[in-house]
Amino acid sequence: MNKNQVRQLFKDKRKQLTADEITEKSIAIANQLLKLNIWDKEYYHVFLTIERLMEIETESILTLLMAKEKSIVVSRTDIDKGEMKHYLLNEETKLKESDWGILEPISGQLVPSKKIDVVFVPLLGYDKKGNRVGYGKGFYDRFLKQTTAEALLIGLSFFEPIDGEILMEETDVPMGIVVTPDNIIYCE
Repeated sequence: MNKNQVRQLFKDKRKQLTADEITEKSIAIANQLLKLNIWDKEYYHVFLTIERLMEIETESILTLLMAKEKSIVVSRTDIDKGEMKHYLLNEETKLKESDWGILEPISGQLVPSKKIDVVFVPLLGYDKKGNRVGYGKGFYDRFLKQTTAEALLIGLSFFEPIDGEILMEETDVPMGIVVTPDNIIYCE
């Protein structure tokens, strides 16, 4: 399948979910993360939920990371430069909704991409090899290419992978693991 077909398929699937289902599935994903052998790391990048796009609610993941006393990193997107800058999330971090409706840090301590140990990546769609489809702007792919080879790239999805393979491009970065409400998928 091409990316546009996969993108539309998963957008349609999301539209079928109720608010309660999104909350239940999001909590189930956070519980699945507890089963992973990732908790010896220090810096964890988490996306902040875009509710209007019916994304996974990351509040449970943030709570989990805080309870484990981990360093949480969130991003601010520079649309003009096509890049993401990463900031430590703590009590002093001020967040503001961007023009795109994304809650982002407006200041704080910058964290270089190479310092991030684990990245939780929002997936719109994906296949069993970990090839992913997002919203099509490439922000995450550019960011993920800047992390180290040891960084754990963990996709989060409400749904299971497509049958078949997504036609990918050279610039795309696959996931190593995908976590759904019911499964942990170690990508081929």
